[in-house]
Amino acid sequence: MNSHPKRGIEQVAVGFNRFLALIGGIFLVAMIVLTCANILFRIIWVPVPGTFELMGFFGALVASFALGYTQIRKGHIAVDVLITTFSPMTRRVLFGVNSLICMAFFGLAAWQVGKKAAVLMRTGEVTETLRIGYYPFTYGVAVGCGALALVFAADLIRALFPEKRPETEATS
Repeated sequence: MNSHPKRGIEQVAVGFNRFLALIGGIFLVAMIVLTCANILFRIIWVPVPGTFELMGFFGALVASFALGYTQIRKGHIAVDVLITTFSPMTRRVLFGVNSLICMAFFGLAAWQVGKKAAVLMRTGEVTETLRIGYYPFTYGVAVGCGALALVFAADLIRALFPEKRPETEATS
């Protein structure tokens, strides 16, 4: 059985974004544990140092790592009242144009955030309280944006090369 080339990019996009969603989930659990620990220690002694810094870093990773998986699941807000009135061909063209624009935007965002992360790594900029480098988390956000761009690339390929639905199976 021959597989269509677009299947490869879709499988990579889905697999990679599922992995990122899992990692994002781990950071989300870490945020919950850190929040609970901070509340508890604040009551009985002193707050956990660096909670504010870690919550910001972890929140950025949770949000960026969830972008692609949310797009795959069509979980982002979409208002399609007007789009549903168009013909299937017009909808496919609009879907393709949207995918192209979004792929370009998030690809550029990944590139620029990655460049910023490289500068942060080179300069050695660290947080005030915990002295943690900013760059690993900034690279993480770049990876999340790149993963979303990959999903839009798969969407664009799907719009350009729609699957042919077999009418009926031919009997031999």
